[in-house]
Parts: sequence; structure tokens; C-alpha cells
Amino acid sequence: MAGEKSAASIADFEKSLDELEKLVHDLEQGELSLEQSLTAFERGVKLTRECQQALKTAEQRVEQLVENSDGTLETRPFSPDEPA
Repeated sequence: MAGEKSAASIADFEKSLDELEKLVHDLEQGELSLEQSLTAFERGVKLTRECQQALKTAEQRVEQLVENSDGTLETRPFSPDEPA
């Protein structure tokens, strides 16, 4: 089930990102009314927040595989501050 949720999350993220790109394109064209522009902007802010949260969640799930001094392997949460 976790794999299904992960695949759905990726699909949702990609869908949100595609919608956000379309909103940006529409806004850049300058052909929307003020009301349409405000609605598109508000939707874009919401999508941006959702995408940022999805990326933060994914980042927290990343683990690194490390070799212990005795040759055994284990996974640990990834920390970008640790030396490789």
C-alpha cells in the first residue's frame, strides 16, 4: 500500500506542477481579466505551497545506505550536513 500512496503522491505532485506551469503561462500572456488573474494567482499560491510541502515530505523520507566499520550495511536518515 505504501508504494501505491507514493505513486499517487508523485502523480499528484506532477499534476499540481503542470497546473502551476499553465497558470504562470496564462498570467504571463496578460489576456486574463483582473478577476481571472487574481483567481489564477490565488490558485498558484495554493499549488506552490502544496508542492513545497510534498518536496519537504519527500526530503524527510530520503535515507542513505552506510557501511559500518565491521562491514555491515544500514540505512540512516539523510543529513546533507554529514560528510559523504
